Amino acid sequence: MLLRQLYLAYYEECRFVQAAAIAEQALTLDVLPDVAHQDAARAKQALGDVEGAAAHLRLAARIGPASRKAFHYWTLGSLFYLHHRYAEAIAAMSRAARWGTTDKPLYHGHLALARIALGQEVDGIGELIDRLLVAPAGGGYGRFVLGLLALHAGRPVDARRWLEAFVDRTTSGRRAAAIALRGEVEAARQALARLPAD
Repeated sequence: MLLRQLYLAYYEECRFVQAAAIAEQALTLDVLPDVAHQDAARAKQALGDVEGAAAHLRLAARIGPASRKAFHYWTLGSLFYLHHRYAEAIAAMSRAARWGTTDKPLYHGHLALARIALGQEVDGIGELIDRLLVAPAGGGYGRFVLGLLALHAGRPVDARRWLEAFVDRTTSGRRAAAIALRGEVEAARQALARLPAD
């Protein structure tokens, strides 16, 4: 636990090389190894090492307990989505959707976004939005997915409301979350800039 606290301190200070080293050191202890892989992946992603982050996330999904597999696969899919690697995002998010339970609407919504980005036809966007709105994940990261889905559904007012809520919550909350979600915040701001003015 002390190593994890040290990791978080380095991560929040944007000392990502040190944070990655501490997470990889924690792996040698074999205590919650999937969580240590997730931590290492966050630090590697912050360093711009997409392949390193993906390798850690694949290992996290492989060795993690069933209750966390969906999260690890979804995080891998999110990484690929942000880097416009949509086919890989679809593969990872499809696995997340298969393993998912309460967060399944989030995984299905994000999977739909990856399919749309790849040029695939996606039906039932309104239903995806409705399901995610009432899911527990709809209030956090789900606002990012809801906002982008609303753009594709031709609902700019909802898109603006959800994307602004996501940006506000992410940038005013825990520092670690703001750092980890920098890519999503930037994507949300770009989407907001394309929306018509009120």
